[in-house]
Amino acid sequence: MTDWQVGTVPTALGFIDNRLLRAGIETDPDGAAREAEGGLVVVIAGEQAILARRGEGATAFLPSPPAALGPVLDRLILGRLDGRPIMAQLHAAEGAAALADDPEHVALDLRSVAVQGAVPADEMGALAQAKAFFFWHGRHRFCGVCGSPTVSRCAGIRRDCTGCGAQHFPRTDPVTIMLVVRGDHCLLGRQARFVPNSYSCLAGFVSPGETIEAAVRRETLEESGIEVGRVTYLASQPWPFPASLMIGCLGEALTDAIVLDREELEDARWFSRDEVAAMLERRHPDGLITPPPMAIANHLMRLWTTGEARFA
Repeated sequence: MTDWQVGTVPTALGFIDNRLLRAGIETDPDGAAREAEGGLVVVIAGEQAILARRGEGATAFLPSPPAALGPVLDRLILGRLDGRPIMAQLHAAEGAAALADDPEHVALDLRSVAVQGAVPADEMGALAQAKAFFFWHGRHRFCGVCGSPTVSRCAGIRRDCTGCGAQHFPRTDPVTIMLVVRGDHCLLGRQARFVPNSYSCLAGFVSPGETIEAAVRRETLEESGIEVGRVTYLASQPWPFPASLMIGCLGEALTDAIVLDREELEDARWFSRDEVAAMLERRHPDGLITPPPMAIANHLMRLWTTGEARFA
C-alpha cells in the first residue's frame, strides 16, 4: 500500500534496537508456542514485513499472522520478550499482495519501515533478525560438505546435515563503511544505483584473514586511489540486505589525489565540513544529499560535522 505512511523520519539508526532475550532459545519453536500464552509473531512475506496497524503507527509483533498470507514456508523462534516467545514466520511474496485491501495490516519492505519510522525503534532489530535468518535458511537447504539435505534445529539457529551430520550456523557478512577525512574535508562517493544527487561513505566487505583497519585501507585505495593511515571505530549497524553488519569507521587520508575505480564508483570527491552539513539538512545549493538518517553513513557524517568523530 504505497499511499500509507506513518511516523516521522527517525533520528536513530535503523535496526540497532532489539529488546528480545536471545539467550536460551534452543528449544523447539512449536513446543514453545504451545506452552506459552501470549506469544507473538514477526511475519515476513517475501521481502516485506507484515505489520499490524496500531492507531497512527504500526507494530511488527502480531498476535497471529493474517490468514490471507497462505501457507507457512518456514518458522523459528527469535527469542523472548517479557517471558513471551517471539516467533518468526516466513510466507511467500504473494501473501503480501493478498493484504492489499486489509484494513488491519500493511506490507512494507524493511527499508521503508526504517525510513518511515513505521514501527517503534525497539522492534526494528527483531525484523532485521527474522529477515536475515530466513535468508540464511533459504540458502542452506543442502550441506556444503556432502550435498545432503539439511534440517532446521535448535529453534532455527542451526541446520544439521541429514547425511554426514555436519552442523551449520548462520553467518553475518562484516562490511566496513568509512568516512575518510583529510583536514576539514571528507571523501564521499556515489554508485550508479544511488538515488540522484546522493553521496555516501565508501564501503566494502571484510576479506577472510583481514582486520577491520586493513579492510578500510584496502577498500578506500581500491575504489578511490586514496591511501589511509589511522583508522578508528565509531559505530555499527545490522543491515538485513541481506545479512550484513556495517562497521562504521573514521579513516585518516594520507593522500588527496582521487583515482576512481569506475566499476565501483560513478563519482567521488572531497567535501568540506560545511558542505556535508548542508547536504545532511537538504539545503546544499546543488541539491546534493546524503543517505537518510536510518543509515549509518548519515550517522558518521553527522558525527564528523559536529566534531564528535575523533581519532582514538
